[in-house]
Amino acid sequence: MKTDFKFSNLLGTVYGKGNLLFNPDGTCLLSPVGNRVTVFDLVNNKSYTLPLFHRKNIARLDLNPQGNLLLTVDEDGHAILTNFRRRIVIYHMTFKGAVDALKFSPSGLHFAVGIGRRLQLWQTPSVPGTDAGGELEFAPFVLHRELPGHFDAIQNIEWSSDSRFILTSSKDLTARVWSLDPEDGFEPTTLAGHRQGVKAAFFAADQESIYTVSEDGALFRWEYATRRLEDEPEREARWRIMKKDFFMQNDAKLKCAAFHAKSNLLVVGFSNGIFGLYELPDFNNIHMLSVSQSNIDFVTINKSGEWLAFGSSKHGQLLVWEWQSESYILKQQGHLDSLNSLVYSADGQRVITTADDGKIKVWDTASGFCIVTFTEHTAAVTDCRFSKKGNVLYTSSLDGSIRAWDLIRYRNFRTFTAPSRLGFTSLAVDPSGEVVCAGSQDSFDIHVWSVQTGQLLDRLAGHEGPVVSLSFAADGSNLVSGSWDRTVRIWSIFGRSQTSEPLQLQTDVLSVDFRPDGKQIAASTLDGQLSFWNVFEAVQESSIEGRQDVSGGRKVSDRRTAANVEGTKSFTRITYSADGSCLLAGGNSKYICLYDVTTGSLVKKYTVSVNTSIDGTQEYLNSKNMTEAGPQDLIDQTGEASDLEDRIDSTLPGAKRGDAGARKTRPEIRVSAVSFSPTGRSFCAATTEGLLIYSLDTDFVFDPFDLDINITPDSILDTLQEAKKSSSAVSTDDASYLKALIMAFRLNEAPLIRTVYESIPHADIPHIVRSIPQTYLPRFVRFIALTTDETPHLEFNLLWIESMLSVHGRYLKDHGSQLAPELRALQRVLDDFRESLKRLTERNLYDLDYLLSQPILGPKKINGVLKIDESAPLDHDMADASDNESGEWVGLE
Repeated sequence: MKTDFKFSNLLGTVYGKGNLLFNPDGTCLLSPVGNRVTVFDLVNNKSYTLPLFHRKNIARLDLNPQGNLLLTVDEDGHAILTNFRRRIVIYHMTFKGAVDALKFSPSGLHFAVGIGRRLQLWQTPSVPGTDAGGELEFAPFVLHRELPGHFDAIQNIEWSSDSRFILTSSKDLTARVWSLDPEDGFEPTTLAGHRQGVKAAFFAADQESIYTVSEDGALFRWEYATRRLEDEPEREARWRIMKKDFFMQNDAKLKCAAFHAKSNLLVVGFSNGIFGLYELPDFNNIHMLSVSQSNIDFVTINKSGEWLAFGSSKHGQLLVWEWQSESYILKQQGHLDSLNSLVYSADGQRVITTADDGKIKVWDTASGFCIVTFTEHTAAVTDCRFSKKGNVLYTSSLDGSIRAWDLIRYRNFRTFTAPSRLGFTSLAVDPSGEVVCAGSQDSFDIHVWSVQTGQLLDRLAGHEGPVVSLSFAADGSNLVSGSWDRTVRIWSIFGRSQTSEPLQLQTDVLSVDFRPDGKQIAASTLDGQLSFWNVFEAVQESSIEGRQDVSGGRKVSDRRTAANVEGTKSFTRITYSADGSCLLAGGNSKYICLYDVTTGSLVKKYTVSVNTSIDGTQEYLNSKNMTEAGPQDLIDQTGEASDLEDRIDSTLPGAKRGDAGARKTRPEIRVSAVSFSPTGRSFCAATTEGLLIYSLDTDFVFDPFDLDINITPDSILDTLQEAKKSSSAVSTDDASYLKALIMAFRLNEAPLIRTVYESIPHADIPHIVRSIPQTYLPRFVRFIALTTDETPHLEFNLLWIESMLSVHGRYLKDHGSQLAPELRALQRVLDDFRESLKRLTERNLYDLDYLLSQPILGPKKINGVLKIDESAPLDHDMADASDNESGEWVGLE
């Protein structure tokens, strides 16, 4: 089994905190999610996570106007410069303080940073291969100017369209106008008059007006006016308030604002979840809509002014709204609370997650979007399982119910309950789909229901403690259960006597799992041990000491070192790989461990997160952050000068997770569930940061195979041209096409391979396939599966697949284990084509039935011209054959 898994995507969370950002063409939205950045492609309906990560949550990010440089800054002022198009980190930089505002100039030559009360102007690094410069400077970040003047933190920065002037808004109730370089006759100007902090300030399109918006909902329009003072003979030119408007949202405070200068559109978001769209300067209200139940933390407009993006951090909501058609382009929301479990669908295209917020979400692994959310459960959803046959999902909850969901119609079609109210914490489904079993912490019995009737069939008694984990064998013959009574029991549910075989362990059992072949059981216990048992002989075969592997991460409030913290020394969830050779385990720490079952060795160790905004990600604590009052990170340092709502501590004593009253509690890093995909190409982990997907990296930018110096793109194209010239002659030269195809595979660049592939005549396909060396078959199968999925050449691709299976079918069958991912991808593509053709033929049949059911009008000859008489229907027999006066045969084509 391949174990080179790498982080590929982050699901389950769509927005954390900070500012949202559209790319220059307005087709992609960048959203900060914790210490990472997720990009939502709104046109192709996909999302991906950039490989960069910070040590703390991201506070600000911005793209240069060219769209190739991305600058992200975290809460401590640490910045990362990234080549956005190539997704490569270029440089790390630390600002001297927390950054509250960040903005690139329209020219792209400078960017402005608001660090507390100071405004810093920096030169934008040049990028190799662009007109801005040849090579990257040795010192990419060069400070251009630093401008102090505000008395409180800068909240927003805007540039003029010519990049000469900067407009800053601050909590000190003022906005200020600065110049990039000293100019004759210009002095920095202060715009004062608001009664609360200025959230944003904007230049009008003609730069003759300035709009300022304050937290109390006041909008001021400033113009550069000249008037004569009474006691001075000379005229004085200055910025003056020309108009005042108010949004009138009662007690709701204005949280964010965005302005589109070309169309004079102003969007404002309030603390009550309402946003307003206004047309300036007339202050006409175009829309007023509620999009969230909590604060709208940030709003932005794309370049064309058509799409509005809103982010709400409290509920993790992300919305993109097209205001002209009044429709949602994107509407996503993550879980509000801790993830509890996850499961892959049978085809690996969906991932289902459950959480303490009582919601069940279905995520598309290809697009990264949540496609449906179920909210029928009234309490935390603790476990979920997928049936082996059909699209049926089962979930257990603390509300005392087990629910069955139809994932084709997306509805809850059956609910299972116990005679007494119990909170179910574990779940297992028979592979045949006939029975469903659940365990509870309130009762020590295992409840068994019939899926067909919904009736409770039996209660399996034997455990003396809460049943925390259940798992069925692949053939459905046995059920294994793990309990806090330090035993694992094997049940034969369909046997005549439902007896159980107890397996005694040393400490409490936390998780159990069946090997896919049903011959072995793995159990995780509280002391960090992984035990492997033979099912038929009920004897322990081996064990793994995992305490040192999973242990790691020290919380801020811990008095002990990370090596001595007991809470992180056990695995709470384990799962076998698809082939049963490896075991994946995770617990209440920042590590996920992958073990080889045969040798008992640690194959690989994955670090879930290095985000220090989450407790338990640091191995060592800095002693300077420890004070007499406790850890510095847990002390409220905002002081009396900040807003009252920011200083109110509404946390409940002792609340760590799953508590609705907690508002400022630092989340703790933990892995609540892990699962392998059915294809074995990826695995998921439900963590504090969200749903992390690790996959085998198969999309290499340049991965040559058996390459030599003579193979270049030019030589491949020349060989292809020679093949075309020879094929245009009397005889076709298959060898030239084969040579070009093999050379393209050796260079392994997908566009080049596709060019050669689509240039081969269809008549030569069987000869080419017969001559392909077996060394290239895995790459060839993978390429055909990918090409068939992406290109419209249906019959051409099917000819290749037919020839390949007929010629190399024996080899593919004998090496099915090594080629399993490629063959599964090929099967999935063929299934998609079959479903598409099925839908097409059904639709054509309906159209033909409709057309044949309509009356057919008969022909009539007028002045020697055959015409249709619309008044008289034609008999079908006459339509097939009728003679006209001249004896000619007349029919309907």
